[in-house]
This record gives sequence, structure tokens and C-alpha cells, in this order.
Amino acid sequence: MLSEPMTLYKLMNLYMLKQVNFPLTNAQLSGFFLDREYTTYFTLQQALNELLEAGLIKMQTLHNSTRYEITREGEETLEFFGKKISPAIVEDMDEYLKENRFRMRNEVGLVSDFYKSTNQDYIVHCEVREGKNVLVGIDVSVPDKEQAELMCSHWRDRSQEIYAYIMKSLMSDKSPGKGK
Repeated sequence: MLSEPMTLYKLMNLYMLKQVNFPLTNAQLSGFFLDREYTTYFTLQQALNELLEAGLIKMQTLHNSTRYEITREGEETLEFFGKKISPAIVEDMDEYLKENRFRMRNEVGLVSDFYKSTNQDYIVHCEVREGKNVLVGIDVSVPDKEQAELMCSHWRDRSQEIYAYIMKSLMSDKSPGKGK
């Protein structure tokens, strides 16, 4: 067991990120650490920031959601020091990931964000991901920020329907305008 709590929290974050084949959000990591009372929110944020600064994890912020992934350097560090995490804590993390894997993967599998383009309109970017693979990505130009925000907020509920429509339309032999 480690005597330095901050080192333990860093290794725990690396372990959890290594165990899944998709990024974890700040909220998902916080959920584990806070629900199981391992540490405080602020200490967890400090651990994540130190991992970022050391290049052991990478971060991506999309539409009010921060996602983390382990880097190759992080994997090597975990390989070297991971045995210092107690078996009871490893079991606790494994149990949490097993219980929540499907929900967590769905949460990070749908990506929506927007940015202002050089033309002063907004580009809405939406994706459906499976693991690290993008199944479908859509960029749509809209005239104002309110429409961009609305489209991003609707993506979670409507992405499956949109994805199914795109696949059906592109796989169909029927051309538009021809008889049925």
C-alpha cells in the first residue's frame, strides 16, 4: 500500500482509465471517488491536473463535459507502479467499472459540440462513437448560438434515430425520385 495518498489517487485514475476502451468523464471519475469516499472533489481535480501536466493522461473538453484518456506514458507508469494499489481497492474499482460500464460507455459514446466559424455562423459537430472509433460524424452550419445549443442538447435523444436513418438511406438501392 502507498503511504502518499495523492500518489494512490493518481494510480487509481490511471488504473480506471486503462481498464476501459473509451474515455471517462470528469463526472464519472468523480462519481467513483466521491461515492466511495476515497477523497474530496478538489483533491481528485488536483490529481487529474498533475497527471495531465506529467503527460500521463490527456483531456478533451466538449460541450460542458471533460473527458480523460490514458496516454502510452500513463500505461507505462501504471505497469511499473500499479502493483502498489491494494487488492481491495483494485477490487472496488473493478466492481464499479463492471456495474457502470454500459452506462458510462453510452454517456461518452455520444459527442456533441459547437464552435463559431470564420463566417460568423456556428458549426455543430455531432458524433456516435464506439470505443475510440467514430461510427458517424455530422457537421451542420447554423446561424446562431441558440440553435447550436439546441442541436447539441437534442443529439443525445435523437442520435440513434438519425444514425439509423443515415445507414438505411445510404444502404438502400433506391434512388430518390425513382418509383418505389
